[in-house]
Amino acid sequence: MPCAEVPSFLVELRGRQGVAALCLEFLVLTAARSGEARGARWSEIDAEAKVWTIPGYDPTTGRRMKAGQTHRVPLPSRMIAILETVRPLRRPDDLVFPGKKYGAPLSDMTLTAVMKRMNRNQFTANGFRSAFRDWAGSATSFPRELVEEALSHLIGNKVERAYRRSDALERRRELMAV
Repeated sequence: MPCAEVPSFLVELRGRQGVAALCLEFLVLTAARSGEARGARWSEIDAEAKVWTIPGYDPTTGRRMKAGQTHRVPLPSRMIAILETVRPLRRPDDLVFPGKKYGAPLSDMTLTAVMKRMNRNQFTANGFRSAFRDWAGSATSFPRELVEEALSHLIGNKVERAYRRSDALERRRELMAV
């Protein structure tokens, strides 16, 4: 979806009911991959620090992050509000956005179905990451490296990554709050 269309899409999406719509909004606002958002667990959320820490690898579910490295996502107020909305649905399986089958997250097709019902089936949930990249690169003055970090992309070569000790969480918090 072109980044210019995302704000009106979000307004329309917020008018929808259901866990899938909330998961899709959470995905858009966090610039997360579909599997990361759908697989989010309450144990990964620190509501006090307003951070979602996605493990690179989970022993029970396997690889969570594409690069296999832990990624922290700042959670501005709207993201926290989404979490508070789904909190009453919390089950022992720990999934933030539970699917119909116990222990299984929402399916990828569930997010696709929301977009289809909104007559946006020409777009994909993962495409919002591209829209985020376009928006951040053209409508903000945040450095490229910070935007790439927000997308959980590897930055620089192996040597540069070896010297990079911070994930710039507080700077990314500013980016995600815009």
